[in-house]
Amino acid sequence: MRLSQFLEERHVAFETVLHPPAFTAQKRARFLHIPGRQVIKSVLLTTGKGYILAILRSINHVDLDALGKYLGLPVRLANEDDLADKFRDCEPGAVTPFGSLYGLWTLLEESIHPDDTILFEAQEHAVAIRMKCRDFEMLEKPTRCRFARVG
Repeated sequence: MRLSQFLEERHVAFETVLHPPAFTAQKRARFLHIPGRQVIKSVLLTTGKGYILAILRSINHVDLDALGKYLGLPVRLANEDDLADKFRDCEPGAVTPFGSLYGLWTLLEESIHPDDTILFEAQEHAVAIRMKCRDFEMLEKPTRCRFARVG
């Protein structure tokens, strides 16, 4: 299912934004001339017991140790094969933040405020979606926790 169709069917306000192909969230921010803190990225993680999708600002990194302590399990980055297997309807390497559409538990970095406007990759490296974080949370129902670290 196309992400825009999913959002339209749920009557959520969003904007589709086209841009040159960007293979990182930071590059997406540069192409669109917006602060990196407004762009979120989706990071697929594995715990050995399953996969988790972590959503955080493009300017941050996942603190694997902190997240492992929170979960009580060792956590590592998933590999490209895992990404391709989980996100089959996306371009290779493209990941949307709606983990529930892929059977994934989604974690949202707690520093992202519900009133923030967020922008994220939408199944293709040249298409982004802009919407309110509160609308994202209403649809996705992610678990909020602190797991981001700067640079």
